[in-house]
Amino acid sequence: MTPDPFIIYAALISIISAALTVYDKTAARSGKRRIPESVFILLAVMGGGTAEYLTMLIMRHKTKHLKFMFLLPIIILIHILLLIFAYSSENITF
Repeated sequence: MTPDPFIIYAALISIISAALTVYDKTAARSGKRRIPESVFILLAVMGGGTAEYLTMLIMRHKTKHLKFMFLLPIIILIHILLLIFAYSSENITF
């Protein structure tokens, strides 16, 4: 049985999002070059929003930035709704 490509993609984008969030927190503490906020938004749109959001909460990173604490849950909700629609319409034939 081969793994579902969607599951592999979701796992990879989640791992990348979480790892970059941890790296950015470490960079912020040590004064190193930071990852632009637009990269985090792009990763969330690409499917890494849940892992990114949870990592931000756990690491207490960017939790005071309204942009992330408001926008990431909205992106996550949109992804959930798209998944529900995609999987529920899978059984509909035209």
